Amino acid sequence: MKILVCIKQVPDMESKFKVNADGNWYVDADLAWRMNEYDEYAVEQAVQLKEQVDGSDLTVLSIGPQRVQETMKKALAMGCDRGFHIADDESCKKDPFEIASMIAEFAKDKGFDLIFTGMQSQDRGSAQVGVLVAETLNLPSISTIIDFSFASGKVSAKRELEGGIKANVSCATPALVTCQLGLNTPRYPTLPNIMKAKRKELLSIPAEELLKVEGKQETARIYFPEKKGGGLVLEGDANDLADQLIKILKEKTGVLA
Repeated sequence: MKILVCIKQVPDMESKFKVNADGNWYVDADLAWRMNEYDEYAVEQAVQLKEQVDGSDLTVLSIGPQRVQETMKKALAMGCDRGFHIADDESCKKDPFEIASMIAEFAKDKGFDLIFTGMQSQDRGSAQVGVLVAETLNLPSISTIIDFSFASGKVSAKRELEGGIKANVSCATPALVTCQLGLNTPRYPTLPNIMKAKRKELLSIPAEELLKVEGKQETARIYFPEKKGGGLVLEGDANDLADQLIKILKEKTGVLA
């Protein structure tokens, strides 16, 4: 069985972000980088499937600048067999359609039986790339899965819907699934596996060889939400507080006009 898992390197969400000079992305200098959290669940599920099906082969794919290879090494240490890095210093400027098209172009002639992606990335959050890859490759897809099983060439998954509702869905392979938080518990790479990962194949492909389309969207501007005024603390006895509150409601809200 041939399996592909797609991952993205994102900044640690506790980082202090700054908007870049062009106003269309964040400054990536001095940030701590990690694997996108949703993709960790995808990697773990892909590794579990590899362990379940004898003779399986698992490839990890990532797009971005040279630094993404460090994150890919974590996926290799978790159990992926090899890595392919689509080298692109301008990946942050590409929209989900362009990113999905590069993944699909890479995968189209590789005969993958299952493709795993995260539900969305923590920085852009479009939740589009996985399903766009499936659509481009004409594959069935199941999104936002929180439970997964595979048997006899068939995927069975539980999806998370709105309002706490769940849906049981199944499809035949080849297929693609996007992974939601809570699907599993990602393993922590052991030191021996980290050392083994250094000897695994990690090849780089220029993005220009795979990008065959033009983007459909452009990020015009990103910005921090405007800070609103702080709360007002009222002090005094109950009668005075009631009078103050009524006055504020009349003057500032019109509720008691």
